Amino acid sequence: MTPTIPTTSSMLARRRVLQASALTALALPLAACGSSGGSSGEVSSLKVLDYYADEPDKTVFQEALDAAAKKVGVTIERESVAGTSLIQKVLQMSSSKTLPDLLMIDNPDLQQIAATGALAPLSTFGVTSEGFIEGFVGAGTYDGELYGMGPCANTLGLYYNKDLLDAAGVAVPTTWDELKAAAKTLTKDGVYGVAFCAKASYEGSWQFLPFFWSAGADETDIATPEAASALQLWVDLVNEGSASQSVLNWGQGDLGEQFTSGKAAMVVNGPWMTTTFNESGINWAVAQIPVPTPGATPVSPLGGELWTVPQTGDEARQKKAAELLSVLLGEDSILSLNTTRFTIPTREAVDADYLAELPDMEPLVTAVNNGRARTAKLGEAWPKTAEALYNAMQSALTGKAAPLEALQTAKADFVS
Repeated sequence: MTPTIPTTSSMLARRRVLQASALTALALPLAACGSSGGSSGEVSSLKVLDYYADEPDKTVFQEALDAAAKKVGVTIERESVAGTSLIQKVLQMSSSKTLPDLLMIDNPDLQQIAATGALAPLSTFGVTSEGFIEGFVGAGTYDGELYGMGPCANTLGLYYNKDLLDAAGVAVPTTWDELKAAAKTLTKDGVYGVAFCAKASYEGSWQFLPFFWSAGADETDIATPEAASALQLWVDLVNEGSASQSVLNWGQGDLGEQFTSGKAAMVVNGPWMTTTFNESGINWAVAQIPVPTPGATPVSPLGGELWTVPQTGDEARQKKAAELLSVLLGEDSILSLNTTRFTIPTREAVDADYLAELPDMEPLVTAVNNGRARTAKLGEAWPKTAEALYNAMQSALTGKAAPLEALQTAKADFVS
């Protein structure tokens, strides 16, 4: 793949920690900002707030928003802030009654924000989920209503150094047993066979989910034999020396550095690393995350942002914002954004054209189409379960408790 515009991984862990208390604080002021049924008449401009503050995404989305705005007859007044500042910014805007007309949020945050009454159901404006992948619809849905949708998704895959695997005579692993065998063979001469993120953060839980879900585990009860089997896999990889003990502290950016420096033959990571990997000179490819048994379907978490229409009290502006969003969610817009950013389309109808341009992304397209939203089952309760998972991971990987015991303790401490 030829690099065009670089992308970077979202700072999952830090963002979640900083947002937790702010999301709770949003409830009172935002619930008081419900629609008044008023209208300001003809709408000529719309206010947009997002966290694409860094290049190249800032420019990429400015161009996409401007193109959509031209089609609906408005101009854009856009503000982009750092991801860690977004919720605090929304809180300030709600207090001063200056909420944007179109608000972008990270998809796991939608449940908590929608629960405050801050967002308008998109069905109010004729925006539906038709044609979008099921998992992303789940991410944008709260209490049976669609509140957000986005053009771009991401997920996790197993990135591998083709030259190292070829030199070792190792096939790309598709099962857990194959992963363990491949990682063991590839671990030599200062190179670890595999690397993943098991740090005590939401980033760690995110990386664990493909193994957790593919084992048949469920977030409604994390302390099961299925969940323990997934955690045991990670414990085995570390204890056998195929993965470094440093996985306890590495974030996804660190994993990228291990891969591009040739210190890890395989890493669990996502499409935001595409340009970095292309520019590194590593002969790489990506596969779906291995599964417990041959023929099983991998189930990976869905990342990506959702665009929403806040309850500003101005029906004319809300309607126009929804029109703008509909254009942004059109097939042409989705194809352009995802081929530029190396993210994955949220409409399956776009997949063929997308893969014609980026055929190496096929494993990630399949993973997204089969993916699940982290909040689909637990809604706004998901963060506590994520916290329980990463605490269990840390306990098991440091040898403080066996996997099932670690999960039972974490369940009792955080979600019971």
